[in-house]
Amino acid sequence: MRPRQSLPVLLALGIAASPAAASATQPEKNVDELTGRWDITVHAPDGDQPSWLEIRRSGASALVGQFVGTAGSARPIGRVEANGDTLYFTIPPQWEGGQGDLSLDGRLREGKLSGTMQLPDGKQQTWSAVRAPSLHRTTPPRWGPPIRLFDGKGLDGWRALGPSSQWTVEGGVLRNAKAGANLVSERRFEDFKLHVELRFPKGSNSGVYLRGRHEVQIADSFGEPASDSLGAIYGFLAPSQDASGKPGEWQTLDITLIGRQVTVVVNGKTVICDREIPGITGGALDSDEGAPGPILLQGDHGPVEFRNITLTPAS
Repeated sequence: MRPRQSLPVLLALGIAASPAAASATQPEKNVDELTGRWDITVHAPDGDQPSWLEIRRSGASALVGQFVGTAGSARPIGRVEANGDTLYFTIPPQWEGGQGDLSLDGRLREGKLSGTMQLPDGKQQTWSAVRAPSLHRTTPPRWGPPIRLFDGKGLDGWRALGPSSQWTVEGGVLRNAKAGANLVSERRFEDFKLHVELRFPKGSNSGVYLRGRHEVQIADSFGEPASDSLGAIYGFLAPSQDASGKPGEWQTLDITLIGRQVTVVVNGKTVICDREIPGITGGALDSDEGAPGPILLQGDHGPVEFRNITLTPAS
């Protein structure tokens, strides 16, 4: 059998290398144009839904990343196959129905991505994506007067999203009795400081969505901090320490969001300090990260109570 010559030897002999060999040593021209963060809109039969993708280089030529579906948390992509302006990857299922993998293929055209996604149950959906904005702020915020988002008397300024709303107000407390609709503020905000007092029973789960896109986790999670613990940015940022109280006790969240930079204080202890939120979390209202958004209280998981919800907007 004839020995296989290396690429440098072939070039020295004036023999043209195959496209496959060339691509193994020199990245395709457009591959770097695929890297970065992408805000995805999935065109589902029942309406558009948000999703998110990050692609980055690993070493000399490999591409890896992470993906957020319409529900669930960020999950790693072990390898993104790319060739010029096209990409493809598969990942295991998470909360989707079905036993297969989730696969996504796309193509870059005029700075935007689009393609198809096959879900673990075999159904296909189309999607499109634009580059996520940096949201970098060049000047410090100027804080305005605080706004009471919940006055302790009723649901003025809020609306339920979805059927079977379980939200009621009694004795100055906003209560979600069991899994039902989410609750979203009528007002939209850009940068802000948010104070929330909350209480939940043992084993319950809820969340506060910043701009309706980034979930600060509420959960009965006493123990080792994780990206699904109380105060986490769900799936992205774990608290630096467990500052949670006991179920049934009133607890506090104090959150500052400036661009993508977030600080979270749980019960007076800073557990996330000026960290970047990479993208939207599962269950977001949309993927338009550059736009102002509402405060969303998650009601579709478990019982939870809130009081003294105050927001200080930046100007």
